Amino acid sequence: RPEMETNVYAELIPAYWKNKKAALDQRSAVTWADRLPKNVPILMMHGTADWRVTPESALSMAQKLQEFKVPYRLVMLEGGDHGLSEFREETQQMTLEWFDRYLKNKEPLPDLEPHGR
Repeated sequence: RPEMETNVYAELIPAYWKNKKAALDQRSAVTWADRLPKNVPILMMHGTADWRVTPESALSMAQKLQEFKVPYRLVMLEGGDHGLSEFREETQQMTLEWFDRYLKNKEPLPDLEPHGR
């Protein structure tokens, strides 16, 4: 979206116009997924009708997390917008359950090595 360049990126990112790609890559978790901690599970929720960030972006991030064995869960919410406004109660419940699971109840992280029959 062109307005993001002038109204957001250029205003918030120092020296954005000098090297746009490097400035955006530096802020993109996909480019530094290998440096994310392996002991902090990530919950990603994404709407399939998000016009600001495509569902493919969430899938790309999930692929990187899988590649670097960072524990994660990706939930795609059918028809959800950027703020997942249609799923407010559901996303709040998922978030609370996620924190309870890994912080309050200290459940072990999932085994990310391929296994099974």
